[in-house]
Amino acid sequence: MQRKDILGIGFDPVTMDQALEKLEQYINSDKPHLVVTANPEMVMKARWDSLLGEILRRADLVVADGIGVVWAGSQLGADVPERIPGIELAESLLARAAERGWKVFLLGGEEGVAQQAAAALTVRWSALRIVGTHHGFFQSKGEGEIIARIKEAKPDILLAALGVPRQEKWLAAHLGQLKVPVAVGVGGSFNVWAGVDKRAPRWMIKVNLEWLYRLIRQPWRIKRMAVLPVFVFTVLRERLVKGR
Repeated sequence: MQRKDILGIGFDPVTMDQALEKLEQYINSDKPHLVVTANPEMVMKARWDSLLGEILRRADLVVADGIGVVWAGSQLGADVPERIPGIELAESLLARAAERGWKVFLLGGEEGVAQQAAAALTVRWSALRIVGTHHGFFQSKGEGEIIARIKEAKPDILLAALGVPRQEKWLAAHLGQLKVPVAVGVGGSFNVWAGVDKRAPRWMIKVNLEWLYRLIRQPWRIKRMAVLPVFVFTVLRERLVKGR
């Protein structure tokens, strides 16, 4: 499928089921692949962060994590079929991993969070094979040990919860060494799985108000969300330029 250009970032026009099929193909190919779940905040970051922009362009799969991306696509004639929240893509992938026997490594979060997340996930899916965990508060001098641990564990899936854009940059820099078939940045998902944080109620997720729930629970997010009006303005300006 040809990617859809939204403010200079190419998105794969896939549904959740199609994305999962691609991930399974990647795992069966036994070659390293970078998967990115990009929201409006990441799109705007990539407009001034040239390295992040290049990583997104080179990623094997880029899905629309955010209703804002879906809306932008509809405005710019670059329709993507649906929003694919990163945490839901990761959970669906883990469910399939439990069925297929794929091995998983969790990298990120504060000290102890990855282990708590792993424990909760294996309660949810008893057959899930989590072959290693490591916190995300490491410096560059400690990367060699982490890379060695991941390579020794030989996971099929590496979930990195290092925050945007650190997780995407770290995975892109080391994926060639790691040779993990599927590597995905999952943001704050470990905190949710570990019980440190909660997702919005299901009704808020369905009406695309999860961002509001996060803002109410974590008012400090207002600084990050300040980019959203800029994103909307940029999309509308681009629409005008295109004459749509």
